[in-house]
Amino acid sequence: MDVDLTTIEAFLSGHRLAVVGASDDPKSFGRTVYRAFREHGYDVTAVHPTAQVVDGDPCVDSLAAVPGPIDGVVVMVGAERAVEVVDQAIALGVGRVWLFKGLGSPGAVSHAAVDACRSHGVDVVAGACPLMFLEPVGWSHRVHRAARRHNGSLVTTTAP
Repeated sequence: MDVDLTTIEAFLSGHRLAVVGASDDPKSFGRTVYRAFREHGYDVTAVHPTAQVVDGDPCVDSLAAVPGPIDGVVVMVGAERAVEVVDQAIALGVGRVWLFKGLGSPGAVSHAAVDACRSHGVDVVAGACPLMFLEPVGWSHRVHRAARRHNGSLVTTTAP
């Protein structure tokens, strides 16, 4: 699936984010993404059904438990659970969702999750890793972003 740079920029313009699927496991890429957003100055909340803390910060067990409004949700769970997370975000009135996709796996991307977002007017980044776009971008993620530009799967539309 193509990812739209305009949608990515709009997502990243939000300040209050939730990362669903972040855990305290040092091997968890959800934890890595959570930490990166925090280090880039975002007010970010980790969401995991059983974790108490993520990277030393308190964790909540559901999107509904995130205090205050949420500008965007990063979905770091598998595709089989992503629709459930999208439905929760829609119920809370969240207008932006990022369905994570790393190399070699579908990640959170599924047609059902993308369709749920689109049918409810939720801006969706359907695939890609946020670390490809959080400036300054590390070299490996710059390579991935360049590869997307080269293969035409990173597009730019004009904002409405």
